[in-house]
Amino acid sequence: MSNFFKDNEDILFLLDNIDISRLILLKEKNFEDKSTYDYAPKDVKDAISNYKLTLDILGDICAQTIAPYAREVDIQGARFIDGKVEYADGTKEALKRLKQAEVLGFTIPRRYGGLNFPKTIYSLAIEMVSRADASLMNLFGLQEISDTIYRFGTQEQRDRYLPGFCSGEFSGAMALTEPDAGSDLQAVALKAKEGEDGIWYLDGVKRFITNGCGDIILVLARSEENIKGARGLSLFIYKRDETLKIRRIEEKLGIHGSPTCEIHFNNSPSELLGQRKMGLVKYTFSLMNGARLAVAAQAIGIAEAAYRASLEYAKTRSQFGVPIIKFPPIYEFLLNMRVDIEAGRRLVYLTSNMVDLKESLEEMINTNGSDARQIKGEYKKYSRLAALLTPMSKIFTTEMANRVSYNAIQVHGGVGYTKDFEVERYYRDARITNIYEGTTQLQVNAAIGGVITGVIFNLLSELESNIKLKPLLEGVRYLRDSLDECLVHIKGLENTEYQQFHSRRLVEMATWAVVSCLLSSDASISKKKQQVAEIFMQRVISKSDEYKKYILSDSQPIIIYKDDLLG
Repeated sequence: MSNFFKDNEDILFLLDNIDISRLILLKEKNFEDKSTYDYAPKDVKDAISNYKLTLDILGDICAQTIAPYAREVDIQGARFIDGKVEYADGTKEALKRLKQAEVLGFTIPRRYGGLNFPKTIYSLAIEMVSRADASLMNLFGLQEISDTIYRFGTQEQRDRYLPGFCSGEFSGAMALTEPDAGSDLQAVALKAKEGEDGIWYLDGVKRFITNGCGDIILVLARSEENIKGARGLSLFIYKRDETLKIRRIEEKLGIHGSPTCEIHFNNSPSELLGQRKMGLVKYTFSLMNGARLAVAAQAIGIAEAAYRASLEYAKTRSQFGVPIIKFPPIYEFLLNMRVDIEAGRRLVYLTSNMVDLKESLEEMINTNGSDARQIKGEYKKYSRLAALLTPMSKIFTTEMANRVSYNAIQVHGGVGYTKDFEVERYYRDARITNIYEGTTQLQVNAAIGGVITGVIFNLLSELESNIKLKPLLEGVRYLRDSLDECLVHIKGLENTEYQQFHSRRLVEMATWAVVSCLLSSDASISKKKQQVAEIFMQRVISKSDEYKKYILSDSQPIIIYKDDLLG
């Protein structure tokens, strides 16, 4: 019987070989729950056992319930009937099973009915769900809504909302985007006014809202009428009532099971989350970073599904009397798919770890008073690393998923372009991943600061210390030195436009160096991991050399001629 956890050797490798004991100790607060809940772990080993047990249950649901419905969900899609959103039948069944399995409160503390698992494990869960049906992840992955309420809400708000999220009574959504405020959230215009009764009322339109039919919606709105930009925005909790009108749902290329809504708030009652004027600069940025990490994991799931379908097809499809997997162009496609997926998974695993450490230390700082000084330095370190690695992960995995799903169709040939095989759906579903929750271009803007300021080199130095195989260590240092040479050169030019022009190349070079470190450190544990590291590094050194040559050339025809050719 298939199981999307047990059949994934790489996920099992990560759980068995990558030390996450520190984040477990922090997340479990030295296992303080063991005396209150009989299912709470008693030590690190027990916690990992709990993670595996839950992922095993989820892996079975993904393989036996979610995946078999995925094609039907794609065809039927979410529907808009008489002003209401109706999930596809398969989506309803999947949500029912997830609710029964009690996996809808992954990161929320046990006192609210949650599992109290770290994001590192949640990312693996998101990947498995996405492998089964990427559109369902857009509902399962919205647990970030409840996590945001837990991190920034009052105790009364936590008590009122979190149990409902964990039980499956509440579904969530985040309403950020507007018709005239897409990537530029500082331009949000939806109004929030405080009434004499102390209740905030929302008026305006939001567009492209994933699961905009949700029960609890976090809404970014302009609370300060006379303050323009980010400082005029606050974040609100809205509980669905009759004042919200769903205007329509979008007809999309893929992710058909996930309703993307245009919604209209009509004097809709809500309540403030956190402090006024901090809605974008603190709470929404945190919310979106969590969503970006979820999308990075979603992309891996889609790529994993596309790779497995292609591998199976290549083994069984014969041409000229031999299976096509024997042909170099085909096995090159497949090997590169596998290597890139494992590279992306390892990067997301590291990123999730950094986010877990940062958030756990932040909670300690907020609750421990005078003791907090001892951990503030460590908190700042992990905050910088999370801020760098989150956009890097989203860039790497979403671009990779698009490439893998594209090549999956190529492996299948003509039949891959038909609906007889699943790969055309993976191709359509993958396309949104490097667009929503911040396009690749915006992720580059978010990551380049950590590259320019040297955060990347501190990380690389730390990661290099774990590499035991000399040839791989030399390759990693070559990548790091190439990046350093390019940065020194660009800084010396003092040309802001030239730096911006090459930002994506610099971020990609930095990402390749980080991933090469991670794969190389795992190489001493496993022969297969050594092979993966060698294949990956050979490819990225070649690409890095190409980027380096371009950057050091000071060639600027695109910058110089842009007005003539695009004007």
